[in-house]
Amino acid sequence: MSAPEPITHPLLDGVRHGFFTRAGGASQGLYAGLNTGVGSHDDPAAVAENRRRIAVALGGSAADLANCYQIHSAVTRVAEGPWNGERPEGDAVVTATPGVICAVLTADCAPVLLADREAGVVGAAHAGWKGALGGVIHSAVAAMEALGARADRVTAVVGPCIAQNSYEVGADFQDRFAHHDPGSERFFRPGSAPDKRRFDLPAFVLWRLEQAGVSQTAWTGDDTCVDENRFFSNRRAHLRGEPDFGRLMSAIRL
Repeated sequence: MSAPEPITHPLLDGVRHGFFTRAGGASQGLYAGLNTGVGSHDDPAAVAENRRRIAVALGGSAADLANCYQIHSAVTRVAEGPWNGERPEGDAVVTATPGVICAVLTADCAPVLLADREAGVVGAAHAGWKGALGGVIHSAVAAMEALGARADRVTAVVGPCIAQNSYEVGADFQDRFAHHDPGSERFFRPGSAPDKRRFDLPAFVLWRLEQAGVSQTAWTGDDTCVDENRFFSNRRAHLRGEPDFGRLMSAIRL
């Protein structure tokens, strides 16, 4: 049995964390690898085993995982202790409790792991375009501050997500961002047709972190859509006409 191979980043050194890839999983077929999507049509036993392997890799158990039923919102939940399988609606989880594993699931959306080592507060956010535009990053940072963190001490890493070259959208998409946040037009460039644009999701999320007062940030640089061997991708599955796709987990633990 191969072990999970999470991507880690120096900005989060000293804190257990990982952006987990497909490597080291029990799932087969369309979900081959480390699929953690409870809502996928994968074998539930394989999904449970994959989630257990991730928790063990971070020094805990499956009962320590705290991840939401994600709804592309700006809602952040505070985990004061293990959730034991409970999944409240929301798109970010923060904690000041050692042992709790804050986790998010993605398949092209941007996972963001955050830590204030001095305060002993960590968090994880799921930032697709809708959540990022709607304020999930500000919400997560504010929730960490309520637990004693300071934005200027927080380090944050944006994990594997769909990159600009792979993310074509309609021109109306750019108009929506420009109306909501003047200046965000710079995260778009021309697409394959006059009415198409390519959106830079990781750069937009990094900008959101800067707006929230977090200055120590980075993106891992991984494009989920193009790297099939390591990542699941909603966009890739859609382009191929596949009926479903796996979900990647990113997690952090004090």
